[in-house]
Amino acid sequence: MTTTADPATRRPRIVTLTMNPALDVTTSVDTVRPTEKLRCSTTRYDPGGGGINVARVAQVLGASVFAVFPSGGSHGGLITRLLGDAGVPFAEIPIVGATRESFTVNETSTGQQYRFVLPGPALTVPEQHRCLRELRMAARSAEFVVASGSLPPGVPADFYQRVAEVCREVGVRLILDTSGGGLRHIASGVFLLKASVRELRECVGRELRAEADRFRAAHELIESGRAQVVVVSLGSQGALLATRHTSQRFPAVPMRGGSGVGAGDAMVAAITVGLCRGWPLVKSVRLGIAAGAAMLLTPGTAVCERADVERLFELAAEPQDERQPN
Repeated sequence: MTTTADPATRRPRIVTLTMNPALDVTTSVDTVRPTEKLRCSTTRYDPGGGGINVARVAQVLGASVFAVFPSGGSHGGLITRLLGDAGVPFAEIPIVGATRESFTVNETSTGQQYRFVLPGPALTVPEQHRCLRELRMAARSAEFVVASGSLPPGVPADFYQRVAEVCREVGVRLILDTSGGGLRHIASGVFLLKASVRELRECVGRELRAEADRFRAAHELIESGRAQVVVVSLGSQGALLATRHTSQRFPAVPMRGGSGVGAGDAMVAAITVGLCRGWPLVKSVRLGIAAGAAMLLTPGTAVCERADVERLFELAAEPQDERQPN
């Protein structure tokens, strides 16, 4: 295991866990055509994967962070070097498999974006246990753990429930942003769950076409004890916030175009930073919306700028309405 800082000494307030990190590769081409050789522009490389993205944005916003993730192969080595260059403290758990690559191509003639996401390496059981042990060590000095991203092959669907149990044992609040089986197998222990409409629909197993249906689904997760708070990201339409007693809708910050890559991770990072500052949930969600919007101003998977987040935060409106859950 490689670590750039001792979390117990540094005492980070936010620890992130990324079980399926990725080297994010971004390039552009005039037109995407089948079977032809496509001559691409200059390539950009960024350390990626949900929790790593959260750590990068949280650090930009001034928070004390520490990233935990498995890493293997040349892509894993480049991720650790890029994080080191960015000054993000981390603990790397060596694995036999090679860290995956995610590839984004921007088509300049149309403004369309094509994203290719690989499944990632299979993690052995001992490698999974080492990830949990490192998380436990780092989380002892933290206020929040953010577990974000997909689970790689070989990791059981209930892995994030094990993460929730670790967080409960060490007395730290868990913020979760995942999908698929990792989300469906959460039974308890999540402080704040962030989900897209698609992820929420997959979790409850039914269509959620109307806003009232989405609020109802979010409250079902709360009432069942799976999470205390649910934030539903709506992209260009804003976000929903559900707690045990309230349902609130937040409008988006008006933006013109741009790539939405990493916007959800930026939202999670900023919400967590706001809570670390002692802000109430409503104000923290507004900061999250501002950070998500700021990602539209960045190239590829580059991290947003703090000045942009603060400027857009001033434009982020209070919730438009508040209603009691049905």
